Amino acid sequence: MPPLKILILGGTGEASALAGLLAGNSRFSPMLSLAGVTASPRLPDIPWRSGGFGGVAGLTSYIEEQNIQALIIATHPFAVQMRANATAAGRATQIPLLFIERPAWQAKQGDNWREVAGMTKAAAALGNSPRRVLLTIGRKDLAPFAATPWHDYLIRSVDAPPPETLPPRAKIVTARGPFTQIEDQQLLAEHRIEVIVTKNSGGTATESKLHAARALGLPVIMVARPEWPDVTGLNAVKTGDAPGALAWLETLHHATLRGA
Repeated sequence: MPPLKILILGGTGEASALAGLLAGNSRFSPMLSLAGVTASPRLPDIPWRSGGFGGVAGLTSYIEEQNIQALIIATHPFAVQMRANATAAGRATQIPLLFIERPAWQAKQGDNWREVAGMTKAAAALGNSPRRVLLTIGRKDLAPFAATPWHDYLIRSVDAPPPETLPPRAKIVTARGPFTQIEDQQLLAEHRIEVIVTKNSGGTATESKLHAARALGLPVIMVARPEWPDVTGLNAVKTGDAPGALAWLETLHHATLRGA
């Protein structure tokens, strides 16, 4: 029987880990799709593509034309549009869907978190008095902070944001995780940071900033995750990591064999 054809919508460590587990596995024929927003992404040992599909219609056509048998959504928890498109394409094609989502961060003893819904509320939560702010929110979500120009912003990003998207009085640090608590404490101390704004991305690659904030007694404005798309009526499941995704694929492969 031919291998099971899989499309992985990636861009996360979980997607990369799954690609590593699938490399060389003759039971599966995976394709990893990257959004193309990172200048130098970590490339997998499986076939890959970069760039969008052209919305729901384009993704649906790709699934049908390539005879994709399973769609794995391993995008960032805040990739709202891509998740919506993937769900709609899954509904149109009726193929099995698997969402890989790492567990969200949970506040621990000693944390001073304020959870908000969205970047506009995060910017407002900084208040009217000037503060020194570490922004670790990605390049696409900076616009709301232009409305609060009295703060000093330190922006950490894998790639430097376009200058026209930056709020006033912003400095850029380009870096790719994982980081250590010691490194993040040094960063916070060097720039005299008073508050951190971050998304609840979960995972370990950038969790060190939360440990550093706890150690230094700094407040964190935590942007809550968006809601899941509606998967009512779909063959859709969720797992928290790459091994769980591989186990799901193996079960699907066995079911496909039995149905052959």
